[in-house]
Amino acid sequence: MLEAFRSRVARMIARPLAVRRFDGAAGGRRASGFGTFGRTASEVSAAATTVRSRARYLAGSNPHVSNAVGNWVASLVGTGIVPTGDAEQVRRFTDWAESADADGRTDFWGLQEAIARPLIVDGEVFVRVRVTEAGVRLQLIPAEMVDEAHTVDLQDGGYIINGIEFSADGERLAYWVLPALPTDQFASYRAPVRVPAADILHIFKPIGIGQVRGISWLAPIIVPASEFDAIVDALAVGVKVAALNCAFLTDQNGTAAGASPYHGDQTGSVLESGLEPGTLRILPSGFDVKFNAPQQANETASFLRFNLQMLAAGLGLPEHMLSGDLSNANYSSLRAGLLPFRARVEQVQYGTLVPQLLNPVWRRVMFVDSLSGATGEPSRVEWLPPRWAQVDPLKDTEATVAEIDAGLTSRKKAVAERGWNIDELDQEIASDRVRESRLGLHLGATTKDSQSADDVKV
Repeated sequence: MLEAFRSRVARMIARPLAVRRFDGAAGGRRASGFGTFGRTASEVSAAATTVRSRARYLAGSNPHVSNAVGNWVASLVGTGIVPTGDAEQVRRFTDWAESADADGRTDFWGLQEAIARPLIVDGEVFVRVRVTEAGVRLQLIPAEMVDEAHTVDLQDGGYIINGIEFSADGERLAYWVLPALPTDQFASYRAPVRVPAADILHIFKPIGIGQVRGISWLAPIIVPASEFDAIVDALAVGVKVAALNCAFLTDQNGTAAGASPYHGDQTGSVLESGLEPGTLRILPSGFDVKFNAPQQANETASFLRFNLQMLAAGLGLPEHMLSGDLSNANYSSLRAGLLPFRARVEQVQYGTLVPQLLNPVWRRVMFVDSLSGATGEPSRVEWLPPRWAQVDPLKDTEATVAEIDAGLTSRKKAVAERGWNIDELDQEIASDRVRESRLGLHLGATTKDSQSADDVKV
């Protein structure tokens, strides 16, 4: 036995001091809570339908998640991302934008909002580009209408995954769209229809390489949000129960067995009639009264706030854009919290919306317009989202003027960021100046200019 112990100690001493390994890949008790994650495309394919259903429920029922989705949509597209470039083509595109919706419910700027919401909640959205006699029209297709169950291998080496057809080289060729209406009350099978990929825009933000379909942005917070709802419900029930339980009667020495607190005159009406302000009740001999004082969860407010912070982190939002609570915020903390969020928004705008939606729509509209001879070949275009609203507009305006004066931006871009066309704006300004001059008005004169004029007169 002693020799075995010595041998074991010798092996431990001889063991190398450093071992190359990732703790995240180690086993044992500490790693027992970890799940596994396979290829992104396979995981998304298996989970997308369930995740989308639960995300839609939360976005429609949970007030915090609903607020978060609304703020994400407003931050991504606002009142509409506008093009800037060749003046004539931009004007033609703006005229087309008024009738862009195939359903006739909104314009191109409103469609951007309608696209941004399912992009966040469902994780993807499909847009069918129809060329009609009246011009290009855009029709939105819900994610479930592209047949997710349609996955087969084709004879020519191509394949179909979740309703999307690929060539043998991996190029998207077509989308298999179910002809059923999303408003159908009863499920019935209809074979999917093959629509060429050139007529479908598939907009989604991938989370991994090789991903074919989108996954809801709410996926990281679905379980925590459900748990948060359960916690809030439990606390609400606790408050209700505490309000219902008024008092309890206890038999102190066992002598009140024959006395009933429910009957009799003023000595037995405590539980029967309840308590009123200023009321004094005489209990039967042997009874004592104890008022209910249930213990609520300690530091409930901080615990709930921690959960809201966790949900906001999972959605990539500043906390106040989820909870709507600004009690703990100040000017500096708000600006610091918005900086990384705005960086995320710009990533989606210029990495997803511009290449997957805005540029393809621009090229198709301008190409169809060029066939009629109205415009030439589609020119290069830049897309400018609405300018971020500032807490202090005066400082923001001064900063913009300083950037223009320093040559860091152009007045055209600054005007476009505010959602205006610079040509129309300049015409309005010139028209105002003519009118003011005719009426003898000097509305554009500043106090400093007035003081300078007085100095010259003196």
